[in-house]
Amino acid sequence: MHLFDPITLRSVTLRNRVVVSPMCEYSSTDGFANAWHFVHLGSRAVGGAGLVLTEAAAVSAEGRISPQDLGIYLDEHVPALRAVIDFIHQNGAVAGIQLAHAGFKASTAAPWNGGGPLEVDGGGWRPVYGPTGRPFKEGWIIPEALTPEQIAQKTNDFAAAAKRALDAGFRVIELHAAHGYLLHEFLSPASNQRSDEYGGSFENRTRFLREVISAVRSVWPDELPLFVRISASDWIEHGWQIEDSVRLAVILKRLGVDVVDASSGGISPDAKIAVAPGYQVPFASRIKKESDIATCAVGMITQAQQAQSIIERGDADLVMLARELLRQPYWPLLAAAELGRDVAWPPQYERAKPS
Repeated sequence: MHLFDPITLRSVTLRNRVVVSPMCEYSSTDGFANAWHFVHLGSRAVGGAGLVLTEAAAVSAEGRISPQDLGIYLDEHVPALRAVIDFIHQNGAVAGIQLAHAGFKASTAAPWNGGGPLEVDGGGWRPVYGPTGRPFKEGWIIPEALTPEQIAQKTNDFAAAAKRALDAGFRVIELHAAHGYLLHEFLSPASNQRSDEYGGSFENRTRFLREVISAVRSVWPDELPLFVRISASDWIEHGWQIEDSVRLAVILKRLGVDVVDASSGGISPDAKIAVAPGYQVPFASRIKKESDIATCAVGMITQAQQAQSIIERGDADLVMLARELLRQPYWPLLAAAELGRDVAWPPQYERAKPS
């Protein structure tokens, strides 16, 4: 298998296994896509990626990480997204969207404005938190703990966002259940201290995610793929572990999930993460091999041969690049040349193709 072999997921064929990872741009006003998103996402399609995922798109206004986050919680958000999608598809890539709710990590400033919590009088709002009413870390806003009725509304928010994504023309949805955001907060025993049907046992802690998947699948066509991003390990004692991820992945496949995007961390500011090139690839590999589900590897993947080796060894079916694609939007075109694959370049750029 090769990095630049196509892959078919349900009815959708990606021209290669390179995926543009969701990367927050903090450049929206009231959740609307604009020229920045058109250029940012469109240039990665021109650059040769197989799948281009938006940043985390909030399913409700209070689910945004920051006031500048992309959103898909209003019907009015759809037209601007459709223009971006059309350009991505015209340039040979597939457009996907990551649906998210930030949970207790919502209402923060953009990184270049400090990244800390935003109080209501500073343009923020009170975050919600599923498992308990504790903040992400000391000094952050104390969130509102969700009732079962409010959890049901969040499930409906994800389904409504999925319907808008379909109307906009997206061909892939990824649900964000990682990095300490709302869905992950329910999964992890480190954060979920509920004593009702949404807390305690593995079955209860996974209930919200399972309900969201079922609700999304009820409106997302059978012929279109569904991804779920998880934190495969919390990197803390008594947190979510890789064994939990393998067990969850078996369930996800049964619910109609096609790809597990294996990231990690984010639930605790005290986690000690052993960051190194490709440090999360073993998570994707183990989930793929033990759960019999397609996976996507992500995390400090920067080199063409590194990405090729992941696919060649069967550690994952797809590779996601994030910061490397910020540095080099045309990484896929150059990587193909380095790996000896002749891929089509945009005719406007053909004269720059390596000989």
